[in-house]
Amino acid sequence: MPTRLPSNRPAERFYRGGARITSFRGEPAAAEREPEDWVASATTVAGEAQVGLTRLPDGRLLRDAVVDDPNHWLGAAHAARWGADVRLLVKLLDAGQRLPVHAHPHDAFAATHLGLAHGKAEAWYILEGGTVHVGLRGDVDAAVLRALVDAQDTKGLLALLHEVEVLPGDVVWVPPGELHAIGAGVLLLELQQPEDLSILLEWDGFALDGVADGHLGLGFDLALEAVNRRGRSGAEVAELVRAAPASGSVFPAEADEYFRLERHVVADDLVLEPGFAIAVVTRGSVEIAGDAASAGSTVLLAAADGPVAVRGDGELLVARPPAP
Repeated sequence: MPTRLPSNRPAERFYRGGARITSFRGEPAAAEREPEDWVASATTVAGEAQVGLTRLPDGRLLRDAVVDDPNHWLGAAHAARWGADVRLLVKLLDAGQRLPVHAHPHDAFAATHLGLAHGKAEAWYILEGGTVHVGLRGDVDAAVLRALVDAQDTKGLLALLHEVEVLPGDVVWVPPGELHAIGAGVLLLELQQPEDLSILLEWDGFALDGVADGHLGLGFDLALEAVNRRGRSGAEVAELVRAAPASGSVFPAEADEYFRLERHVVADDLVLEPGFAIAVVTRGSVEIAGDAASAGSTVLLAAADGPVAVRGDGELLVARPPAP
């Protein structure tokens, strides 16, 4: 049977937030710095042995359960191609303050310089709107970018980026290397590759040591090589930030090699296709495999659960890894 999951909020993150997550999920109030809920996570917070990992109701870590039986959880085709690599991390994220301008490396950079299996592409489904900053307004010279980082020129860094107002139901695609920042007040569902690694270009006002930790241990000269310094036109930004389709796949096709997100409006009976997936009820109340789930619920589906019946009156987001 699908598994209902409570929130999994790593403590003492470097930015404030969390109240919108607990309100959405109907759970007790969060601490000041619990702005992320790592849903069905087989990924740890950087530098930690277990923080970030999801524990199943039977006490096992999801990561360990997947390693023990990848066919059950991920399906035979996924396991044949990628083994026990889930290839997905899903988060609820509440920006209690604007996040710093940052970027994430692509696969080749992460493999060559960090010895990691993944970089970090990500995409967002907006639950509560506000402002986001994504993509450069024009080409930027490497020396200019480095000077802004060294000076911690926050205004200068933000001025480089397109500023876009987002509404509930919008989606934002953030390719690897793309500079971005999430504005205060935004609540979103984030799908990303399963790594916790960021290149931070600013850190003033955040609970971190950017000089020491902002460059992935590589030094800024090398880390900034992973950043896309090519400007984006308004038309390109409109492809990165747009309203989600009313149903079906919601992210651009370019995201499919990393992860997939489906939107389902539940009015009549619905059957979800088999496969590892994380279902998030965003509105109303539904039954998933006969188990009632109201707005804010998160449900883990294993491939072995087979086709899963959904009925009720509401809306459902279903996050999946890439198709094998």
